[in-house]
Amino acid sequence: MSVLDDLAVKAGDDDVVCGVPARFVAAPAGAEEAAALIAAARDLTVVIRGGGTKLQQGPPPRELDLIIDTRRLAGVVEHAAGDLITVVRAGTPMAELHALPGQQLALDAPPTATAGGAVSANASGPRRLRYGTARDLLIGVTVVRPDGRIARAGGKVVKNVAGYDLGKLYTGAQGTLGLITECVFRLHPVPLATAFVRATAPPTAVARILAAQLAPSAVEIDAGPGEPPEIAVLVEGTEEGVRDRGATLARLLDGEVTDLPPSWWDTPPWPPGGLGLKLTGVLSAVPALVEAVTAAGGTIRGSAATGVLHAGFPAGAPTGIPGLVDGLRAAATRAEGHAVVLTVPDGALDGLDMWGPVPGLELMRRVKDQFDPDHRFAPGRFVGGI
Repeated sequence: MSVLDDLAVKAGDDDVVCGVPARFVAAPAGAEEAAALIAAARDLTVVIRGGGTKLQQGPPPRELDLIIDTRRLAGVVEHAAGDLITVVRAGTPMAELHALPGQQLALDAPPTATAGGAVSANASGPRRLRYGTARDLLIGVTVVRPDGRIARAGGKVVKNVAGYDLGKLYTGAQGTLGLITECVFRLHPVPLATAFVRATAPPTAVARILAAQLAPSAVEIDAGPGEPPEIAVLVEGTEEGVRDRGATLARLLDGEVTDLPPSWWDTPPWPPGGLGLKLTGVLSAVPALVEAVTAAGGTIRGSAATGVLHAGFPAGAPTGIPGLVDGLRAAATRAEGHAVVLTVPDGALDGLDMWGPVPGLELMRRVKDQFDPDHRFAPGRFVGGI
């Protein structure tokens, strides 16, 4: 009896990815067991599942035989506080990494999201302005390739870059190149104090905030049709420094300093069943992106100081969505960025290119062919049908 027979169970009603039901589910408990499972499942198509917070976003898989669930690949292996690093198994909930003693993994991911899922999606949130994305915080990784081989790259020292390209390759690959089993992350101290400055202000105010050189950790915007935009700025540091910088920002924006973020902070702007997109652009083009979304009847929200925004629209007639997406994609192109569709209403997926044009697609195809020549892992879920 193979490890596949030992671990795989018949999929249940909830074991579905973007409307495509799986046949089997398996939850390996370690890298070696995962490697044996993947080697034994060489004739099966596979999707990796962590916390499931982004599993239903993006295109559906062309086929789905096996879901590999990482819930048993969990736990903090090591927390070296003196080196500001932690080694964690891929299925570890982000809630554990947000609550390390005196330190934090500064990724704004949902508490139920997993470390491996955050890397696979290259997760980030409002604080990407200060701390970066998962790609910036990952310094080592262990993976199981689609052929069942275990590979390791990076190390446990922040300055160690040996083999780091493999970590970059798997970061943001959406599970198309294999299974991440362990991650080594760079940590940051938990700030002694935080404050939020909120103000009703146009998107052009972001340039003034950055020019003031007050080292904000996040500058977020929320704007809807017919409503004045709201900007919220997070400052972190010592109590005295936060107090002084918060007061300066409040004067600059004619706003107020609060202890808590606004209710919309780090929440997607689309309702259940609605249309959701990720829009990017250069900072000077953020006002134009805000105008494009609100003029089309949507809400736009996100990191105005990094040019990474999310747009949401209520569920509507699917026939009007392709034109809406084309218009926003054109606006993102003019902003020197991209538009990616994350979620669509029922019935609106047919014929819709969720990823859009992406530079370097042929190189990405060659990487996929090298790592997963049979295209078994997350088939069709990534850009260009990879």
